[in-house]
Amino acid sequence: MVTKARSTLSWVFSVFRTRDRTVMITLYKSLVRSLLEYCCPLWDPTRVTEMQMLEGVQRTFTSCIGGLKDMNYWERLVHLQLMSLQRRRERYTILMMWKILHNVVPNCCDIEFIDTSRHGTKAVIPSLSKCSSLRNQTLYDSSFAVRGPKLWNKVPAAIKAEKTFDGFKVSLSKFLALIPDNPPVSGYTCSWSNSLVDFTSTRWSDI
Repeated sequence: MVTKARSTLSWVFSVFRTRDRTVMITLYKSLVRSLLEYCCPLWDPTRVTEMQMLEGVQRTFTSCIGGLKDMNYWERLVHLQLMSLQRRRERYTILMMWKILHNVVPNCCDIEFIDTSRHGTKAVIPSLSKCSSLRNQTLYDSSFAVRGPKLWNKVPAAIKAEKTFDGFKVSLSKFLALIPDNPPVSGYTCSWSNSLVDFTSTRWSDI
């Protein structure tokens, strides 16, 4: 996947001489990023090395846009108003959870939802035996049945209450834009994993 995306990115750079921001972003979104996000709710990686490989493609792209070479990757994302690939994958997972809740797609993982007065509709996180092996724990943590509910439960109740998919998408995107987006990339150090799953109550107070 990464190899194919990098190959396509190289083709774009070789065929199109312009480095105009609008043209390059349009080409990147339609030809390259789509390769890196196909069916991503099913395979969203949790290993840092895998996330770095994926993020490296977008990092390379943004470094080739005129006038941005002196910025680091995180600064370029803000300047170009782009989400990291990690944040976009989590956004897609949350969107899929909305579809499951509203029966737009089949609930293949048998995810359960409960209504609460304080947090709105919450998803039930399936339990795992304390005696499970480390390998099973890793598989459990990375599965959609677990990550989906964890991410859904981080979304404010008012946004989860949106009744239309388009309205939910817009509200979710505005909410995510408030949260610092510093994905794991080689050579960069971040104080947290950048995953919404790990965004604590103390960090909520910062925004």
